[in-house]
Amino acid sequence: MSSGRGGKSELLGQRVQAARASAFVGREEELAVFGAALHGGRWSVLYVHGPGGVGKSALLRRFAQEAALAGRSVARLDGRTLEPSPAAFEREAEPVLRDERAVLLVDTFERIQGLEGWLRERFLPRLPLGALVVIAGRFPPDMRWQADPGWADALEVLSLRDLPPRDAAALMDCCGVAAELREPLLAFAGGHPLALLLGAAVAMKDGGASKRWTPRHDVVSTLLDQLVGEVPSPAHRHALEVCAHAYMTTEDLLRAALPDDAAALFRWLRRLPFVESSSLGLYPHDVVREVLEADLRWRDPQGYADMHDRIHAHLAEKVRTAADSEVVTAVTALFYLHRNNNAMVEPHSWYEEGEVQEGPLRPGDAERLVSLAHAAEGEESAACAAFWLARRPSEFRVYTRAETGEPIACYAWLRLEEPDAEECAADPVVAAAWEHARATAPLRAGEHLAVGRSWVLPAYRGKSPVMDLLQWRVIGNCLRAERMAWSYVAVRRPSMDRVECFRRHDMRDIPDAARVGDGSYTLFAHDWRAVPAHTWLERLNRALMPEPYETVSGLVVMSREEFAEEIRKALRLLGRPDALARSPLTRSRLVAEHGGGDPGAVLRELLEREIEALGEDPRSVKFHRAVAATYVKGAPTQELAAERLGLPFTTYRRHLVSGIERICESLWQRELYGPQPLEPAARPPAGGPPGK
Repeated sequence: MSSGRGGKSELLGQRVQAARASAFVGREEELAVFGAALHGGRWSVLYVHGPGGVGKSALLRRFAQEAALAGRSVARLDGRTLEPSPAAFEREAEPVLRDERAVLLVDTFERIQGLEGWLRERFLPRLPLGALVVIAGRFPPDMRWQADPGWADALEVLSLRDLPPRDAAALMDCCGVAAELREPLLAFAGGHPLALLLGAAVAMKDGGASKRWTPRHDVVSTLLDQLVGEVPSPAHRHALEVCAHAYMTTEDLLRAALPDDAAALFRWLRRLPFVESSSLGLYPHDVVREVLEADLRWRDPQGYADMHDRIHAHLAEKVRTAADSEVVTAVTALFYLHRNNNAMVEPHSWYEEGEVQEGPLRPGDAERLVSLAHAAEGEESAACAAFWLARRPSEFRVYTRAETGEPIACYAWLRLEEPDAEECAADPVVAAAWEHARATAPLRAGEHLAVGRSWVLPAYRGKSPVMDLLQWRVIGNCLRAERMAWSYVAVRRPSMDRVECFRRHDMRDIPDAARVGDGSYTLFAHDWRAVPAHTWLERLNRALMPEPYETVSGLVVMSREEFAEEIRKALRLLGRPDALARSPLTRSRLVAEHGGGDPGAVLRELLEREIEALGEDPRSVKFHRAVAATYVKGAPTQELAAERLGLPFTTYRRHLVSGIERICESLWQRELYGPQPLEPAARPPAGGPPGK
């Protein structure tokens, strides 16, 4: 580098640019197409697509240099750092609309793929002739570009693939790779530019490397070390692993995940060459992210699990505290932690952010949404939508296509505190939810239930961005609710895949719960008193292997019917402590919250107390006598128990069944709400359990 009084110092950026330029090889065809478009060719839009790490960003940097040399103004956008909305895109790209010599380069378009239709139909047609736009992303363009005669002469599609052998060899020359290492490197990386560069960096420093060199896992770890460089401390390594695991890393996320100085670690992360910044935080290059993840999972499985749990807890709290407009983003970040685990959640359209926009109900939307509901589910269902739009407009969310602004779905989260005759008459789905709640576990004072009602155009059902957003919104509502007893999600004729998805999320299906017109609805219900939000989320996070009853923190979670059946079995085992100790009830909340000691003995004590309690109420003394004669005094047969009580067998059976039901209901209430005394409104009536 030259310096001195009469000379000019070389800038670091110039050295970086020169190094990048020297490492750029091949791509003659793509450069020729860009040059033709730059100098008056017929194309106004170039669409470059190819897999991650294939060199799209490097190609766009070269395009920028070529455009600058031609005297053209250059603007660059990156989908990783851009909010996926038309307004944000236009705000950043607006200069190209005013300058016929401008060149707009859009990188990582797959992150904002949902804007593709809007870009084609609304933004690009406003370009002045002479302006040039280059879009680069992982996915090929929608076929509607090429099916539209209007774009035939204005769009050129470039499929970027691995470097051919000649160019791959040239890249290794640029890196100074020894001849004996070329064959194993090519076998490892093929013509993939990023893998070649990273592999070369590792292999060249492996003193024993030869033609037999292979990328074992320890070599992959070395590759990672070479990419990251010298890590100052284990804390810095942990910060990098957090950055790889989370969707976006912020200083407060680091603070929650690490015991060290989060501010200093964040400053270090943001200076790394392979870590980018966005409005949401920091994120690493995709390849770096995956290598870091794989390395930690292999090297320290328990450390990986502990880190995951800390990040998960932090993001779960973000969901609970986020503003309403940020709930979907917060839930998306939470579930991104499970992006590679299909047992946890359904595959989601991470790359299609921006295609569908969610927002509140706006003035003038109601009439359009009633028409949407009619097109989606028919006249009777549209009448339900019209009723709720008039009665509870603030509880609606509207989903629109970014490219057209047209509504394609709407969703109402109906928060209901007590049955209303008019509401139940207007919507059979709501009536069915109240009927189920009353018959299963009624609301207590201060509680509410929620019913999710959606209307989605047929083309957007199944696996689609709008269904993703709806699911994130439902999860957010459930995790943020206070004093919610039940949630119900109504789905019209759900597929078995969707039923299984709800079941994995511990939402129990009630098939054919309601009919609206000719449509049958399944209700997916969850009792949030039985399995509270934090427990539900823990279960989903752990993704436990299926068992007769799934466990959370060592406790079993059973439906009301399963619980009652286990109580009946336990009563029959009251005189057999060894068998009683094996009951699933010994791992229930009922027993766990009763106190320490042997779970089998605790269960026996609880059952005996409930039997005694029947005798303390004059209205249930006859039930007490039947239950005690059968299970406490141990009559060999029920016929003999009836004879000892001096009762006809049918009368005895009626008293026994009523007594068992009273015991089941009392213990079920304790399972749901803990050992505290029940509120008067929640106490079962003397004649039997609720609904009887």
